[in-house]
Amino acid sequence: MKQVAEETLNGLVKKLVEGDRRSIARCISLVENDSINADPLLRQLFPKTGKAYRIGITGPLGSGKSTLTNKLTAYYLGKGMKVGIIAVDPTSPFTGGAVLGDRIRMADVEMNQNVFIRSMASRGSLGGLSKKAREAADVLDAADKDIIFLETVGVGQSEIDIVRASDATIVVLVPESGDSIQAMKAGLMEIADVFALNKSDRSGADQAVAAIDSILNLRSDKSWRPPVVKTIASRNTGIEEVDEKLTEFKSFMSANDGFQKRRMESLAERVDQLITKKLYREFWTEERRSFFKKNLDAVTDYRTSPYDLADRLIGHFKEEK
Repeated sequence: MKQVAEETLNGLVKKLVEGDRRSIARCISLVENDSINADPLLRQLFPKTGKAYRIGITGPLGSGKSTLTNKLTAYYLGKGMKVGIIAVDPTSPFTGGAVLGDRIRMADVEMNQNVFIRSMASRGSLGGLSKKAREAADVLDAADKDIIFLETVGVGQSEIDIVRASDATIVVLVPESGDSIQAMKAGLMEIADVFALNKSDRSGADQAVAAIDSILNLRSDKSWRPPVVKTIASRNTGIEEVDEKLTEFKSFMSANDGFQKRRMESLAERVDQLITKKLYREFWTEERRSFFKKNLDAVTDYRTSPYDLADRLIGHFKEEK
């Protein structure tokens, strides 16, 4: 893979910081494709990040997450703000790319010059958030976006990784979620900073709010009680109130050093992931892969254990050092 010359990379970063859309797109592509230029790029961009308010949007399929994101984006544009959106779609089984459903539903804001939308494939991430989405958010942050939405595929309780990537998390539910809220409480229900009960003109909305409130009474963390906002995103109802609650949450967290703590935890996890990634690449040389394949039959035939083979491989690695 060809490496971009340092002066070319510097020029790309300069254009990105100035808000050039092609440069933003190219930088995200470098990150998403795990280019040899991705790490040098992200090193340059990191000092320019940290200003944007990163908002995760998650919830069950069909709850209207994309519509809510779309309307919130329009609302922030109306306030003169710049918005970035990372919409993590399910990976296509045919191409490995994103299905792009969210992108289609946001067509009415996509043409605005103050919006940049990127659909990314989940690539099998169990948490619904592509592992590259955080780095793409860094690109948008460095490109001077005020708000960055990270919208997940909506696979249910396994959305927990969005918490590490966001400053605030909106969990979107619908009245029909009422009967299943008890089942969600160990996962999805615990990560919300704000609940949006969307499509709240449907029957059962009040019962769903009561069910959410009953779960919130059981939360161990009593410092911030996530508000429940009734929305009808398709009609633009409740959008301003969602923004009010997000602003209240930001003020609360800032006053209690909560943002600093959350971002520190996110960065610590990121360093751990980078170490794992770099060591993995360094470990699996062609020679070591060949040794692994030659000795795998012994594990398959139960003549040796996976633990013994792993120890031998690690022993070889240590000897090289």
